[in-house]
Amino acid sequence: MEENYELAKWLAGAMSKAELEAFQKTPQYETYHKIALYTSELEAPAFDENKMYGHIMSQNKKAPKVISLHQTLWFKIAAVFVLFLGLTFFYKTNIAITETADNGQQTAFNLPDNSSIVLNAGSEINYSKWSWDKYRELQLSGEAYFRVAHGKKFEVNTNLGKVTVLGTQFNVKARKNRFDVTCYEGRVKVNYQNQQVIITRGKRVAFENGVMLEIPNTTVTKPEWTSGELAFVNEKLSTILEELERQFDCTIEHKDNTDAQLFTGALPSDNLDAALQILSSTYHLKSKKESDHKIMLELVDGEK
Repeated sequence: MEENYELAKWLAGAMSKAELEAFQKTPQYETYHKIALYTSELEAPAFDENKMYGHIMSQNKKAPKVISLHQTLWFKIAAVFVLFLGLTFFYKTNIAITETADNGQQTAFNLPDNSSIVLNAGSEINYSKWSWDKYRELQLSGEAYFRVAHGKKFEVNTNLGKVTVLGTQFNVKARKNRFDVTCYEGRVKVNYQNQQVIITRGKRVAFENGVMLEIPNTTVTKPEWTSGELAFVNEKLSTILEELERQFDCTIEHKDNTDAQLFTGALPSDNLDAALQILSSTYHLKSKKESDHKIMLELVDGEK
């Protein structure tokens, strides 16, 4: 209600100088200002009464022209329609755009500059189309593979860190407390808390719980998950099972604490049974299918 009150005061021109300065600093001001500009363009020009009177008197007497109520109504409807189109265009170009990949899916799309993105399962990206030419930045939750068109600075923000490039190919994964970045082409700057690292082609960097991890280089040219495999480097079993849940849209229950043994290797992303068989062999587990979307993992009898 307070926001609506401030908007009303602003539209009425009733704000004090201090209130106006404070209102202009709010994130909503730019949107309100643009809407006001759109609507102001729909206003009719000022009516010159003297000019109109002189024009009428200079003409021969004619029968008065009557504008019907219906015609006036149609003028109003047309004005409202034009306003609606303007606000619709404003909404579509200025409001943040969201792209998602649900569990069990991958989503590919292009940005306004023709940069391409593939979202991994259980991921989301938000960006503004309105200011993209000036500010190429977006917010990522989850994992995505980027092929960035050359141009101005391109930023990927996550809740764990930020990646900055000019034009390159790279992968960013921000899951829980782990932040992984791999560069496949060009040069990538990674900011994590108070640390900054620059990586080039074939290099990768990872952080977890504030600590930089030792990660080997890679020789692949794009993320394995885009080609039917899930690659893990020094990952906990619980983290791997969470990734399988996203990829196969299922629930995997595992009550035993086996996170002490880290896993490095690849699992198929198109065959859940094969993936579980590899993990079961590595961690001495057995799997039991409770239902079509629920699997139970437990230690083999006699294992600790």
